[in-house]
Amino acid sequence: CFTREGFPTAGSWVSYALGSMNENLPTYVAIQDVRGEPPNGKANWGNGFLPARYQAVAISAQQSVRNLKRPSGISEDEETETRKYLQAINSIHATQRTGNDQLTARIASYELAARMQLSAPEVCDLSREPKHIHHLYGTEDENKLKAAYARNCLLSRRMLEQGVRYVSLYCASRASAVDGLLNWDAHKTLKADYERHLPIFDQPTAALITDLKQRGMLDDVVVIWCTEFGRMPTHQEGTSGRDHNPDAFTTWMLGAGVRGGVSYGETDEFGRRAAVNIATPYDFYATILHLLGLNHEKLAYYHNGAQRRLTDVHGHVIQSVLA
Repeated sequence: CFTREGFPTAGSWVSYALGSMNENLPTYVAIQDVRGEPPNGKANWGNGFLPARYQAVAISAQQSVRNLKRPSGISEDEETETRKYLQAINSIHATQRTGNDQLTARIASYELAARMQLSAPEVCDLSREPKHIHHLYGTEDENKLKAAYARNCLLSRRMLEQGVRYVSLYCASRASAVDGLLNWDAHKTLKADYERHLPIFDQPTAALITDLKQRGMLDDVVVIWCTEFGRMPTHQEGTSGRDHNPDAFTTWMLGAGVRGGVSYGETDEFGRRAAVNIATPYDFYATILHLLGLNHEKLAYYHNGAQRRLTDVHGHVIQSVLA
């Protein structure tokens, strides 16, 4: 779902609540589509009113973390001493500016970058994977967009395997002047647009789920597939596309704590509005937090005179989808 301006993303809340499992990698990673940032841009992985250190690190299989490699001509000892000196200066600077969250986050990002030199290159090196895994995902497919998304899916698994808490994976970019070409926003030609996008999405996504299952990772990993809204059941006037429908759309989830083979909720007979077992975004996120071992009513952060929550003052756990 779209993140409201100024509010933290779910990944930021989880990062804030659970912290890191691997100090040499980010707690929260956003893996962008090769076509560019998703609709709503960087707000999709922003920290909102939470401290800035809880925003995601944005990467992709095509573009790992920039400037991570030590420059040629600088020895390891020289880099270590330089880093120590920078840390001392930063410490003095920070003590003179207490309460500056952006400064604290920036210093933390430098320190994380230094630690990532130990782990990130190995995690991001997909050549370490055997050929049958690349074939499973389709990383060398003739469809370049599919191959790029497949590499991002494979990178997602490798990140989760190494203790990254929360991975956001995108299969689209922000809206453009070419309707439906870069994303799923098919206002003009829905069938043609989806016939373009589905081959990009299907095999790599199925491969990621299969790979997680075969490795036993679905015992600990929750997989969520989500969009920000559905499409109307009728065509837009003068087109074969469909307009936005915020009143009825589908999400799916699987993995740790999720009951398989269950559907929850129904639309009216036209597919226009949710009509039976209506679930709100607050219910959806309350359920996700529950699956991660968190109580959505207790996970809060004090901001502007109020204890703020991901689910605001709403939401209930959807018990019917729990194992």
